[in-house]
Amino acid sequence: MAERWDRARVLALAPDGSSQRAAQSLASARSWPLTGAAEPGALWGECQGRAATPYRTAVDLSGPAYQCSCPSRKFPCKHALALLLLWSDDSIATDDDPPPWAGSWFATRSARGSDAGDRKTPADPAAAVRRAEQREARVAAGLTELDRWLCDQVRQGLAASQRSGYQLWDDIASRMVDAQAPGLAERLRALAAVPHSGPGWEGRLLEEYALLRLLVTAYSAPGKLPPTLRDTVRSRIGFTVRQAEVLASAAPVRDHWHVLARRDLDQDRIRTRRTWLRGRRTGQFALVLGFAPTGQPLDDSLAVGTEADADLAFYPVAVPLRALVATRYDTVPAGAPPGTTTAGLLAGYASALGEDPWLDSWPALLEATPARAPLPACSTRPATLCRCIRARATAGRCSRCPAAGR
Repeated sequence: MAERWDRARVLALAPDGSSQRAAQSLASARSWPLTGAAEPGALWGECQGRAATPYRTAVDLSGPAYQCSCPSRKFPCKHALALLLLWSDDSIATDDDPPPWAGSWFATRSARGSDAGDRKTPADPAAAVRRAEQREARVAAGLTELDRWLCDQVRQGLAASQRSGYQLWDDIASRMVDAQAPGLAERLRALAAVPHSGPGWEGRLLEEYALLRLLVTAYSAPGKLPPTLRDTVRSRIGFTVRQAEVLASAAPVRDHWHVLARRDLDQDRIRTRRTWLRGRRTGQFALVLGFAPTGQPLDDSLAVGTEADADLAFYPVAVPLRALVATRYDTVPAGAPPGTTTAGLLAGYASALGEDPWLDSWPALLEATPARAPLPACSTRPATLCRCIRARATAGRCSRCPAAGR
């Protein structure tokens, strides 16, 4: 069997606190008349609930992945968590013969994984080349139009941007979607909030326009760019690299990777999981992305607070950050990840920004929490309603508070 997880790691998989509490109340042998475990990481059990028929639950630890006959829409559900807690407490006996309902699910998962491994090349390579050429032509035409739009915005001045509403950026963003440049469309839609972001918005908007113009110019002259910077430009525009290509071409980086943080986002009926790692030996940060349709489980193999011995394959860009787990060897005891000073953080960010000027986020792991000055008290309103707290964030003023502006 796989290395046994502790209770903290199991409970970290829970989608919310109520699922944690419900799972702990179900994690007893009297609630599970049938349980079993088999190599290479299969768990199953039947949980007796209020219904006459027990809920059938199965867990594949290699994912991990879950299946349960209960009607819950949470992933993992309380029954899967409870089964994992029983296994964590060594309360499940090994049995190499799962019941038919569990065995069929494990067999389906195994077959699905084999089929995915066989799909490495397109069915019609010539058609794939034609589609790639057609997309390059669409993107080039779209960027020519974007260049004219940017010049028009600067020529007519930025003052009208505050009165334009969101439609100004939505129109050009939709054109970039038609040109198959989704990365540019996302950046353009985000600009709609800049004219309403407080004092100094003009400089921030002009800076974003300049970065967009830099992308247009860089894409039009790929032969003058280093290979990694050329790949960065294409990724910012919206070109993607297939996972199979990354795994085949990237040199794997093996390390003990601290799992620092995780964040789930729901957007356009797709759930995205962003998991941040840092290598113990290399000190390198990594971002592992996972995707699933709304209502489907995401990959839970990297639990926050654990440390994994694994090979990571990084995407080919100027600042390698996004990565794939190429080979995972084992989960090792997690220690405290080393942090850096504020000066070290700023130096690392400045270096990364020099390699990728379109970088919009950067991981930070500090050795100590920086002190923060307290917000001014408001003499007229409770702290939870004080306008000067919000005004402080944008360097504004609150006419009702004498502490405003300080």
